[in-house]
Amino acid sequence: MFSFFRKKPPAPPPVPEPVPAAAPAPSAPVAAPATLPAVVSPPAAPAAPPERKGWLDKLKAGLRKTGSSIATVFTGTQIDDALYEELEAALLMADTGVKATEHLLADLKKRVKESKTTDPAAVKGLLADAIADLLAPLQKPLVIGEHKPTVIMVAGVNGAGKTTSIGKLTRHLANEGASVLLAAADTFRAAAREQLAVWADRNTVEIVTQEGGDPAAVSFDAVSAGKARGRDVVLVDTAGRLPTQLHLMEELRKIKRVVQKADGTAPHEVLLVIDGNTGQNALTQVKAFDEALQLTGLVITKLDGTAKGGVVCAIARERPVPIYFIGVGEKLEDLETFNAREFAQALLN
Repeated sequence: MFSFFRKKPPAPPPVPEPVPAAAPAPSAPVAAPATLPAVVSPPAAPAAPPERKGWLDKLKAGLRKTGSSIATVFTGTQIDDALYEELEAALLMADTGVKATEHLLADLKKRVKESKTTDPAAVKGLLADAIADLLAPLQKPLVIGEHKPTVIMVAGVNGAGKTTSIGKLTRHLANEGASVLLAAADTFRAAAREQLAVWADRNTVEIVTQEGGDPAAVSFDAVSAGKARGRDVVLVDTAGRLPTQLHLMEELRKIKRVVQKADGTAPHEVLLVIDGNTGQNALTQVKAFDEALQLTGLVITKLDGTAKGGVVCAIARERPVPIYFIGVGEKLEDLETFNAREFAQALLN
């Protein structure tokens, strides 16, 4: 979900008032028919848009590696301690983490008791509800339009899919009617500028780049250019780094300070791209980057290639930074907004 400035649609043309028909000549009175109650059909439940349904099918397929081992726990005939022990092991193997696993098991047992459920298959549905409620605080829309330009700084370690995610995010924004300017501030990696330039070309957007330039200077120039050109969004691609590389983490802080000099209210969003394959290491990255940059949102990629998608629950329990987008593929359209209930249901499908 995005919020953009949009032109109001034109008002429909006025409908002319009907001309009253001439009164008929008086005739013998006729008995009025009996009044019948109006029959109103109940409104049909809104169907998911075709593109969203296609995404949900991809999400189910993408989370199959993570969810299959959890779902098999509910194929037995009894709800007993053995079932909960198997579920605990499955959740931990999916990198849900100790704290989130303990929370989910306690919540699930409470739901089972309150609903008086006796069917293990029904317990799976209750677990989906528990996961959806745990993840609900992470479901938050990326709002564009409160600032012009909205400056979005994007960080992440090398290999997480950061630059590719920026390309996909640019596509999302452009499809919603926003004008985007890219900043190639990842000047440490030789091919980063060229890779971002390819995404700029695919999405038909402008890019600010300098060969061998200082990342902070490139970011400053891009924000200044975005303001001067009236762009809706400036996306700043920063260099990939490990949170243990303290000098590089300080470079990120410098970029943030310099961006603030170009626009006193910026950056308006600080996003971290994390690779779902890394499991608990992804949680470590979230903690480290949040401490350094005060993250406002996450983009989780490559969930289709991992059995460790439970880390989303660990993040919700231990460092609840909103998840704006999740990805389950390499195509431009394979990045979508995060929905807690969709994720929970797809995980246990």
